[in-house]
Formats: sequence, structure tokens, C-alpha cells
Amino acid sequence: MHRPLGAQISHMLKNRGVDVIFGIPGVHNQEMYRGIEEAGITHVLARHEQGAGFMADGYARATGKPGVAYVITGPGLTNIMTPMGQAYSDSVPMLVISSCLEETAATHGQLHQMKDQRAAAETVCDWSAEARTADAAYALIDRALLEFETRRKRPKHVQVPSGTLEAMAPRPPKNTCANETFTLFRPDIDGAVDMLRDARRPVVVFGGGTFAAHAGQQTHRLVHRLGAVAFTTFAGRGLLSANTERFMGATLGRDAGKRLLQQADVVLAIGTELAEVDLWRRHLGHDCPLIRVDIDEVNLTAPGKADLPLLGNALDVMAQLVAAIDQPLQTEWTADDIARAKSAARAEVDAERPGIVPVCDALRDCLPKRTMIYSDMTQFAYAAKEVWDMDCPGHWHHPTGFGTLGYALPAAIGGAVARAGLPTLAIAGDYGFQYTMQELATAVELKLPLPIFLWDNGKLKEIEDSMIAVQIQPNAVTVQNPDFVKLAEAYGVFGHAPQNLADMQSAVAAAFEADRPTIIHVSADIALS
Repeated sequence: MHRPLGAQISHMLKNRGVDVIFGIPGVHNQEMYRGIEEAGITHVLARHEQGAGFMADGYARATGKPGVAYVITGPGLTNIMTPMGQAYSDSVPMLVISSCLEETAATHGQLHQMKDQRAAAETVCDWSAEARTADAAYALIDRALLEFETRRKRPKHVQVPSGTLEAMAPRPPKNTCANETFTLFRPDIDGAVDMLRDARRPVVVFGGGTFAAHAGQQTHRLVHRLGAVAFTTFAGRGLLSANTERFMGATLGRDAGKRLLQQADVVLAIGTELAEVDLWRRHLGHDCPLIRVDIDEVNLTAPGKADLPLLGNALDVMAQLVAAIDQPLQTEWTADDIARAKSAARAEVDAERPGIVPVCDALRDCLPKRTMIYSDMTQFAYAAKEVWDMDCPGHWHHPTGFGTLGYALPAAIGGAVARAGLPTLAIAGDYGFQYTMQELATAVELKLPLPIFLWDNGKLKEIEDSMIAVQIQPNAVTVQNPDFVKLAEAYGVFGHAPQNLADMQSAVAAAFEADRPTIIHVSADIALS
């Protein structure tokens, strides 16, 4: 009936459906490790708290369940704040539980001491709270788990003083929210239906907030009924198949996409912030009414955000729209218009980043079906996200908003843990990979058949291009890289440096069948070989 609180927390999480925890133990949070094995939870030991956070993020994106991380006081918490910021930006459910010091105002010089740890964490998550009793810890954890189900999914932080973790505590309360169904507010969509029925050049934009079970079926139905041109944001890729009629893909940021938006007479945006990182400009480009559907009222209420805001669940609103518009509408868009625009957008990508598009095509063509991809901030990923149509939603994850380097490898590890037996791929650049390459050791311990596609142009090429564009002499953008194949050998993983695209495809296929990770070191000029 009674255990130290640290152990009770693990038992509580297991009871609430948590099977995996990512983290690193230390003297302040070791009580949280007392109950992990007894509770039946798998713990994945990262090599850095940043890696643990990205693993939790990758696990959450792969499963839809919260990714949970245990970290220590002070530097453990600050190290995981970058992944927390990424999870906040990309709406990922992550629960970080840390230890903290009993008191910091009158005592100085303590191990891992910070001025205000709780407040620091709150700058990169939905909320950060301290539990000074067992009951408070239980209540905060249940609050976090409930909000992951009923609100926009964003990271939470709960910290517990070390002494409180050590103290005996009663068992956690029963899960009163189990098996309950929560229905979000159902908006009145009559106005939206009227506007869409009258449209002759409608456009629909689907964002990552649209993703849910069976969302793809509803998105296809909605586009067909409206006769609309359809775009996805980068996070929404896969919600529509490549052969969907009037589908423009993730080309919102391209001139070709903007020209179509300028012709629209109504735009319906579902589950998207229409953020800078979706558009790469301040304005969508339309000159017509904008209907927005979102679970987050902040995206609907700011000036200029929406002409008709609909607060609600994307899947629910789409179902209402499809039911109300029960016959396909006739519009003025033609298949030739869209084909020309999509071809022009692809040409823009190829001209902007020469040599990458053919490699994207070759990599896409050799992957098993349903491969889940985790990419880093690298030019290869930037180009691929615009020209690579996904066959299902929620299978390409990228640090879109916060834009942190070092995401791909640890996030892919989290995804591979979540999807044992299913294909997972990491895509990283030569520079960003070195932020978290120590997590190769974790992947080796877990014996993950994880291909790591490593794009090497020997520099911070995106920054170099940006400097040149504004007439700055490129500075601090050329790097001295290690021998990545030998690095792979040092970690006990396979390493291969393909000399041509066919060799690259063979290496990728073999990597999925291996008993450990494989670094596939790809030179930026491989398409010329």
C-alpha cells in the first residue's frame, strides 16, 4: 500500500498506460528509478538528456501516446528544454518529470542548483509545476495526461523535491478518467457550408492538427465534395495521396502555390497555424474569405486570423462538412491548372537546391511501405518535404517550428522503440548529426535496424546560401568532418559510403535487415556519379 513516492509515480504511469520511459538517473532522481522495473516499464538510457527528450518526442509522434522522460535537477532539466521547446512548437505530448531541490532561496552552493528551475522550464512547455506532496504529484500527472487527450497536445513539466520522492506515500488514486470519451465543442458550421457552396475556386489547407484515426478518409471525401484545390503543410503530408485530384502537395511556400492561392475565392484551413515555417512569408497569399478550423482558440482569435473561425476538433468538423455537402460541387479548377502548378513548384525546388531532388526520388523508391521517417534540419530534408509525397499521414517527422539541430537520430530511436518490427529511417545532415551522435550507443544497445541517411556537403550550406543571398561574405560555415564510416565502426554500427544512387539504394535496403544501426554516408554530389 505504501512505497516511496518515486516508486509510486512509476506504478501510476504504468496504470495509466505508459510502457516506456526515456531518461538518465542521477543522485537527485534515483528514487524515480526504484519502481520502474517492478512496475513493468521499459527504461531507455540516453547518453544526454537532450537525446532522452527527442526520443520521448519520437515515441510520442509514432504512437500518439505521451512520451515520458525522467531527468535530474538543474542541468538535466536544462538539457531537455530544447526537446521540450520542439515538442511545444510541434504539438507533441511529452511529460517531463524531474527532481528539484527542497529550497533554493536561503541556501547556496547546492549540487545542480538553479535560481528558478520551474520557471525556466515553463518558457518551453505548456505548463511547469512543482509537487510538494504525493497528492499534488498524482494530481499534476493526471492533469497532464487528461489534457493530452482533451486539448492541444503540448509538453508538460512536473518537478518533485528529492526528499518528497524519498518519502513514503500511499498508492495513487484510481484513474477516474479511464474509458471516458471527451467531446470537444461542436461549432455551428452553417455559415461555412454556405460559403463553400457558393465558391467557384475553393482551396483547402490541411495541417498536422488534422491527423487522427481515419482522417485520411475524411480529407479525401471533403476535397472531392468541394471540388477544391488541396494543399498540406509539412506536418499534414500523407493526409492526401499523391494521385488525389487537384492536390498540390506541401507547396504552400512556393510561388506556384501562391499563384493558385491568389485565384481562390474561399480558403478553408483545417488544423494549421499557417505559420511562417509553413509559408515562408507573412501572409498566405489569398484575397478572399478565410475559414479556419482549430482546437486552439489562440489560432482563431487574433486580428486577421480568420473571417469565419470554427473552434473544434478537425475530424469532427470535416465529418459535419461532408455530411452537409452530400454531392460534389462544380468548380472552375482544371486538372491542367494543377498539373502545371505542381510541376512548376517541383522545378523551383530543383533549381534552388540543385542535385537533391534526384536523390530524394531514389531514396523514396527504395523504402519499404509505411517507413516512418525522422529528419533533421538539413537541406536534403528541406527539399524532400516539398517533392516527396507520403503514402500515409504521420510518417514523416521534422523539427519544423523550433528548428533544432540534432533531432533526427534520437527521435528515430524513440520511434523505432515504439514501432518494433516496422521500418524507421533517420535523415540527418553532417553538421546536425554531430549534435546527438552519441545516441548511436543507445541504438546499438537496443539492436535497432535503423538506417541513418547522412547527407554530407561539408558545410552549413543553408546558412552559406543565406549569407550569399544578402551579400555577406560566408563565414564560419565550412567544417572539418570526421570519417563517418570509421565513426560508425567505433560505435559498433555498420557504415557505408555509396558511390552512386544504385549503391545507395542497396545500402538502405540492407540496413533495414541488419541487427544494428547503419550509417549511410552520402556525398552531396552523389547524383553526379
